[in-house]
Amino acid sequence: MRIAIGGIAHETNTFNTKPTSLEAFRIQKDQDLLRDDAVKALTQAGVDVIPTILADAPPSGLVRKDAYLRLKEELLSRVETAGTLDGVCLFLHGAMEVEDIGSGETDLVNSIRQEVGDDALISASLDLHGNIAPELPKSADILTAYRTAPHIDVSETKVRAASLLVECIRSKLKPVSVMVKLSMLLPGEMAVTSIEPTLSLYRKLQEIDHLSYVLDSSLLVGMAWADTPNAGASVLVVAKDKDCSERAYEEACSLAKECWESRAKFRLDAPSGSIDDTIRIAKSHPKKPIFISDSGDNITGGAAGDIPLFVERLIASRAKEAVVAGILDPNTAFLCRQAGVGHKLRIEIGGKLDKVNGYPLEIEGRITNASSNGAVIRTEGTDVILTAHWQAFTTLDSFTSYDIDPLERRIVVVKQGYLFPELRKVAAFHLMALSPGFTNLQLDQLDYRNVIRPIYPLDKDFSWEPAPEVIG
Repeated sequence: MRIAIGGIAHETNTFNTKPTSLEAFRIQKDQDLLRDDAVKALTQAGVDVIPTILADAPPSGLVRKDAYLRLKEELLSRVETAGTLDGVCLFLHGAMEVEDIGSGETDLVNSIRQEVGDDALISASLDLHGNIAPELPKSADILTAYRTAPHIDVSETKVRAASLLVECIRSKLKPVSVMVKLSMLLPGEMAVTSIEPTLSLYRKLQEIDHLSYVLDSSLLVGMAWADTPNAGASVLVVAKDKDCSERAYEEACSLAKECWESRAKFRLDAPSGSIDDTIRIAKSHPKKPIFISDSGDNITGGAAGDIPLFVERLIASRAKEAVVAGILDPNTAFLCRQAGVGHKLRIEIGGKLDKVNGYPLEIEGRITNASSNGAVIRTEGTDVILTAHWQAFTTLDSFTSYDIDPLERRIVVVKQGYLFPELRKVAAFHLMALSPGFTNLQLDQLDYRNVIRPIYPLDKDFSWEPAPEVIG
């Protein structure tokens, strides 16, 4: 059995005005790609694995067309030279949008299908924040997505995509992926899988998986900050063959209807308020550390990560023992590094990438840390981490190179939405600031022009039913 592996993965935030270039992608190939857990599972199953390339970039704006075509060309050339294949296993995201092309996943899988023919099976793992185009299930045989947010089952999902592919090839099954697309935009922060109603909805997937005519099922929350016709939640069910597709579609419709009926129940998993509200609550809380999510400038959701508004408000409130992690500002970080630790500077921070929602902030402070990663400048009672490159502060180790211990701080502002698992464990309390930015949780404040209307919550007074025909 011969299976090619690879993929191009990106979570695209179309509101972010900075396009994603080729330089933003990390590219794995050859032996580096063969170290993946899914590849190990294939190898242990006796599969001859042919690596192509696996390219991924941090969440950001539209992928440049030239970057995508360059990556696609290399992946396809490796598929072409691989010879006859029994299958292709792809590791994708599901919300990649490419300039002048649209859904990157659809274009990529369609191109691979043309190359390998109809007999080879194509399987793909997806992020549950994927915006799935109706054309994708028509080209891919097996589509399976993460079931946790925050994501703690990434490796498990990739292994599942690979194992299902092997199972179908060996059993000579020709699976069919069917999909129901909901008219609903759902920010990931309102669909944390450990709380209701999301918890119960995802438990339904286990019941669907045990049906005799089903191989796998997925509920995709979608990527709300993508102004595209594909934006929105969806349900995917993989039927064992074409004859089972109608019954599989009925299951997808049933879960989609339940999700739609729960639309008003989706909620944030942390108390929320304005920036000033969250700072006030954090200052008065008896314990520390208090983590505040700067949700509108959520770098893990494709925002710019350089809005300094929180720094401005912390200074105005005379906050103490505070840290803002971080502000993406390579030039200012370089200036701090040139000046050196201990020196005092008056500088402008941030406001260079997101000029729609932010502006540069002039501060005066002392440099307490400087390296190739970035710098820390202390102003009043707040330490501001200036990063030289994209960096999400999702673990305690993220702070280590800046000589900052979050556990010793009263207020820790992070540019993310829902709090990532390791920080969640150590937080005495967590607050969600409804701040401005490319990942604004108040969706009606964003300028949507291309989503298919009506769509909830932009529109509320309408009814919705699944499409009568099977999509897949």
